Amino acid sequence: MRGSAWGFGFDPGSWFWGPGMRRGRRGQWFESGDMKYVILKLLRDKPMHGYEVMKALEEETKGCYKPSPGTVYPTLQWLEDEGLVKASTVDEKKVYAITDLGRQFLETHKGTVEDIFDRVSGAIDQLVSEPVADITKASSRLVALAYRAAMRSGLDIEKKKKIPEILDRAAKEIEALIG
Repeated sequence: MRGSAWGFGFDPGSWFWGPGMRRGRRGQWFESGDMKYVILKLLRDKPMHGYEVMKALEEETKGCYKPSPGTVYPTLQWLEDEGLVKASTVDEKKVYAITDLGRQFLETHKGTVEDIFDRVSGAIDQLVSEPVADITKASSRLVALAYRAAMRSGLDIEKKKKIPEILDRAAKEIEALIG
């Protein structure tokens, strides 16, 4: 689940996108066609199997993006079909290594690759910087407390009714900040 590291499956990137924090269509971190460049760049450093590619990409994005197998494996297959990577079996795992053609492809599209990483890195830096990180932590804490209070209220309907009222008041105060 993307964003689960932030608590309760929330992805703060889906809440806040200001100037310079553009993501692709439908709120994706990467635009259509970007993934081939991203994976090639990762494989330039060392051969990896699919799961390692997913973990490396998650680390590269400081945990803000968790690629799915449905994104990574078809891209690896496409890269292999195009001759940009070569797969071999190591310890019963399919390991992908960049080919000379893949290195040429990366060099030819160096500007595109740099643009992708600059765009995503800028968005991530803003997302995990203060005060957004503090907002994320506070939001996660608030949600956890609201659910804990609801669960501990048992059959006390009056207490349970107060929780959304409190949350609505907080939302109104925040809306007032926006204007």
